[in-house]
Amino acid sequence: MAIGAATLVAFSTMKTFKAAALFCCLAAIVAPGLQAQTQWFSAADAINSKLPKWFQFSGEFRSRFEAVSAGGFKPNNSDAYWLTRLRLGFTIRPTSWLKLYAEGQDARAIFKQPGQPPFENVWDFRQGYAELGQMDKGMFALRVGRQELSYGDQRLIGPTPWTNAGRTFDAVRGQFNRGGYKVELFASSVVNAVNDTWDHHQDGNNLHGARVETKNWIPNANVETYVYWRTQPGLKTEAGAAAKLNEKIPGLRIAGKFQKDFDYDTEMLKETGTLGTDSIHAWAGHWAVGHTSPKLASKPRVFAEFNFASGDANPKDGIRGTFDQLYPSAHDKTGLADQVAWKNIRDFRTGVETKPVKNVTANVVFHNWNLANKFDGLYTTANAITARSATGTAGTHVGEELDIQGSWTISKPLQANFGIGHIFPGEFLRKTTPGNGYTFPYLMLLYKF
Repeated sequence: MAIGAATLVAFSTMKTFKAAALFCCLAAIVAPGLQAQTQWFSAADAINSKLPKWFQFSGEFRSRFEAVSAGGFKPNNSDAYWLTRLRLGFTIRPTSWLKLYAEGQDARAIFKQPGQPPFENVWDFRQGYAELGQMDKGMFALRVGRQELSYGDQRLIGPTPWTNAGRTFDAVRGQFNRGGYKVELFASSVVNAVNDTWDHHQDGNNLHGARVETKNWIPNANVETYVYWRTQPGLKTEAGAAAKLNEKIPGLRIAGKFQKDFDYDTEMLKETGTLGTDSIHAWAGHWAVGHTSPKLASKPRVFAEFNFASGDANPKDGIRGTFDQLYPSAHDKTGLADQVAWKNIRDFRTGVETKPVKNVTANVVFHNWNLANKFDGLYTTANAITARSATGTAGTHVGEELDIQGSWTISKPLQANFGIGHIFPGEFLRKTTPGNGYTFPYLMLLYKF
């Protein structure tokens, strides 16, 4: 079985590398012909044309093949599996100021054992809420029920669209829009996905927040200020005692453009509070700048960014310095392979994004990682710790990652995607793990109803 999986991974990796090399060339030849073809069938359009306007249907089906080579940076540790996800939603809007929404989901993992979230969550209730007013449009709006939360570029709070099961919250959101300002208050509890039973949230595991967004303060820029409050019972202090987390997170994000073709994005935040007798002192930052060349047909955007998240110098001193990344849509923020999280890390990221032909995008991205603190560990986007050097003698250089991705919008409802990421282990990984190079390829089709 292991040999078969390894063979499948090697074959899929080779195929995906070839796809990456040939994708743009094939797109340039085939895409113009596709643009002239009739639009693909949309189930939602066909169904909704027979339904009253106040009752509408929506959904999506996604199928993705993934493979992993050298999982945990270990030799002969490969995996390959197929993920499918079906979402069906219904919207009832009897008046302009009232909306009722319900969504079900069936997420399955084929050849993946054990089949558990975030890979699998068979037939469950994903969203269901009532909305008074219109979020982001009307002056006042209130949404109550199970729903997605998504703020900024989702570095802290997002629905994790990449993961098969995704993420929702049981939440109450109130919003006020007036004079270029958007003010929002929310109280929420993250929903824990559980296979073979109804998903539910954990009592006391709460995330509350207050946010203000405006475009009035800085020309051609959106400014977001916020403060979040997170609580969670049943965690352990550095001394090992059970305790409750009480964490406050103030932050600021500014994203915009200058001199027409240049864009920038920066976000900084601090974490304070307590976990029982432990005190929390952590922070993180994201700084990015890009330049788009509109005169070139492919409109390439070259960018560079630096991402920092603090680590913990001493796991027994009662001071928690490792940054808590909260509930982000973390995929591809610090590497396509998702083996590096926004925790105890210095990440230099650069690359180029292009549109070789209409409806096609492609990008090549490079990461260089170093630990923020050599006594803390390396974390994956799922918050799992990969390795740690308690003495700090393994150095701080984690390694590099090269990512290639492409997206092809074949028609309005149908999109094809591919990607491959490879990690070149640095000194830290070579000293704390077997140090094998990690490869992650994928192929995906998305059909939106």
